Amino acid sequence: MGYKKKFHKRKPKERKMMGLSVPVYHNNVELALKKLKRKVKNSGILLDLKRHSYYEKPSKVKREKKNLAKLRNKYAVEKENN
Repeated sequence: MGYKKKFHKRKPKERKMMGLSVPVYHNNVELALKKLKRKVKNSGILLDLKRHSYYEKPSKVKREKKNLAKLRNKYAVEKENN
C-alpha cells in the first residue's frame, strides 16, 4: 500500500492588462479616443519612445542636461530681474 500524493491544481491567476486602457460607454468611441490621447500625452510614453528610438552616448546626455540647466537658470534670473 503506497500512500497517495495529493496535488492541488492552482487556480490560474487573473492577468491584469498592462498599459493604458479606456472604457467605452454607449458606443461613444470619439470620447474614448479623446481620453486615451490625453492619457498617453500625460504619461509621457511617446516622449520616452522617441528618446529610446536610438542610442545616445552618455556624454551627450550629460551635456544636454547641463545645457538645459543653464537655460533654466538663465530664465529664472531674467524672471527675477523683471
